[in-house]
Amino acid sequence: MRNFIGLLGGSFNPAHGGHRSISLFALDTLQLSEIWWIVSPGNPLKSNKDMAQLSYRLASAKAQSRRSRIKVSAIEKQLGTCYTVDTLKYLKRKYPKHNFIWLMGADNLAQFHRWQRWREIAQTLPIAVIERPGYNDHARFSPVMAYFRKFQKTLNHYHYQSNCNTPALTFLRFRPDSRSATDIRSSNPKWFDSNQYHFIRDGLTRKLHTIRTK
Repeated sequence: MRNFIGLLGGSFNPAHGGHRSISLFALDTLQLSEIWWIVSPGNPLKSNKDMAQLSYRLASAKAQSRRSRIKVSAIEKQLGTCYTVDTLKYLKRKYPKHNFIWLMGADNLAQFHRWQRWREIAQTLPIAVIERPGYNDHARFSPVMAYFRKFQKTLNHYHYQSNCNTPALTFLRFRPDSRSATDIRSSNPKWFDSNQYHFIRDGLTRKLHTIRTK
């Protein structure tokens, strides 16, 4: 039985409707069974200056994922992994019966050449890139496309292969959605004060995360 899981990683600082909409789009377009949001403890390429604590970001992701086939996890915190490539290799070993697809926005592909061991990521999982306003041209002409161009695939490759060969990359056309975590933080720096969750059960590890209240 075909069992493809989409993996969407990020700081989710905070998670918002844009994350949800691209995930629901990917679920349908790629015919995925589920999507797992991997909420990272931190981002080596970003400043931690305005990074909310992990439990708040998990809570925002939990709120955005409700009533959907999206699981929310902070498994990288438990693993102690700092780089995506190590997390993906662990997940492949841990869940050998699953076929994973790495999901990323066009903004991330534009800077993918800065990611630790990015070629290993490409060789570990097939990649689906979701278009994002203002970043699509940068993504298509990014330094990594010299490597990926011969590995670009059609959607049929993802739909009908029981286990996609890697490297493999496809672009997914998505209706423009300008929502961003940066804008949310700019308009509401204390966005985490509205948290409605006090305890969060990790969707993968089943660990219970506690929201710290002031």
